Amino acid sequence: MKTEVLGGLVVALALIPEAIAFSIIAGVDPRIGLFASFTMAVTIAFLGGRPAMISAATGAVALVVAPVVREYGVDYLLATVILGGLIQIVLGLLGVAKLMRFIPRSVMVGFVNALAILIFLSQVPHLIDVPWLVYPLVAVGIAVIVGWPKLTKAVPAPLVAIVLLTGAVVLTGISVPTVGDEGELPSSLPSLLIPDVPWTLETLQIVAPYAVAMALVGLLESLMTAKLVDDITDTHSDKSREAWGQGAANIVTGFFGGMGGCAMIGQTMINVKESGSRTRISTFLAGVFLLILVVSLGDVVAIMPMAALVAVMIMVSVGTFDWHSVRLSTLRRMPKSETSVMLVTVVLTVATDNLAIGVVAGVLTAFVLFARRVAHLTTVERLDASDDDGQRVYRVTGELFFASSNDLVTQFDYSDGAREVVIDLSRAHVWDASSVAALDAIETKYAAHGATVRIVGLNEDSSARHGRLSGELGAE
Repeated sequence: MKTEVLGGLVVALALIPEAIAFSIIAGVDPRIGLFASFTMAVTIAFLGGRPAMISAATGAVALVVAPVVREYGVDYLLATVILGGLIQIVLGLLGVAKLMRFIPRSVMVGFVNALAILIFLSQVPHLIDVPWLVYPLVAVGIAVIVGWPKLTKAVPAPLVAIVLLTGAVVLTGISVPTVGDEGELPSSLPSLLIPDVPWTLETLQIVAPYAVAMALVGLLESLMTAKLVDDITDTHSDKSREAWGQGAANIVTGFFGGMGGCAMIGQTMINVKESGSRTRISTFLAGVFLLILVVSLGDVVAIMPMAALVAVMIMVSVGTFDWHSVRLSTLRRMPKSETSVMLVTVVLTVATDNLAIGVVAGVLTAFVLFARRVAHLTTVERLDASDDDGQRVYRVTGELFFASSNDLVTQFDYSDGAREVVIDLSRAHVWDASSVAALDAIETKYAAHGATVRIVGLNEDSSARHGRLSGELGAE
């Protein structure tokens, strides 16, 4: 319980400047981001499928919804968040989480490394054009986070660093940027409200595109983070429950005036790796502590130096990055296609500041490279000994699909005087209509030269597909 409580407290402290920063990105009052972090964390603690994962206002969602605020106002933002939550529930119930099985490991590695880079880059603005004392404070904070676990793990090192640096700044009276400089903290609790928008088809047409984008980005980031926590903790999570739980949390957030959100990789890593939390208690308490801190203890929180939180987030980024993946020994051993997929994921994620774009691009790259690699493994071999008997026997080996079957037609000799051609597919598998169309084309070409084609060796699945589609694909 002590681990869970302290973990929740550290996460709450780290959530405050992040929520304020994301509110600025979205173009809304900081209170809207802070309220969203509270309602998301508390709701997902009960409904989510991944214990110890932190959900709150995020930069990915802020980027998606910012145009709504800019063009239509906050009430349309809340309507977008509510509709986005409904879409996430529908997607969760439809089993969208099962699509996680199609995300390769190289994309996951790229996702993790890109997140680590983004977490670090998000701290850079706090290190530019600041008093020089910020730099030694950050260095001391990093030293405490690295050295404290060697003394004891009873209290999380990030919490110790925050308390020590805050005490040092208060006692010495030095002037450095604080949490209070990031934006005004709320002085009241969030209240239930209904967005003041016309409930018409026109409103739906305005918010629907942003709601769909928010739902997809939020689910992708949340499910990827859940899989990462699964790997770290060697436990399993219910991805479908996490999907519809995120939707329910966003609906609650929208009705309480929040900007929406999803899982947060940085705060989750603080909770799971740095603090050692493993249960829903830490997630729930992170939301509760956040509200208590900003409403009841706002004056205390406001004096915390940003240097302390920067030190925490820098160490989170260092701990999140998969350093093994960029070692020379690993890169030499790893196939170039795998490394390429990882680099595409990292580069596009960092360049666009959008995890969804990077992950989707990485998955598409992996699919293309995989198809290209498998296509080259398909071969056609002639087995008959001579041309005297008028029969030709060919054996096809490999997987027949759109990428490999395109060249299949060119690997047969149609003008060698054969009367009968036997195509042995016992070592092949027919996967799609493109392959059936290619086999039909081969039969058609041989028929034009007066030869008949007999296809043998089809396994049950290939035979069923070939029998259903052959001659029905429109080829003359």
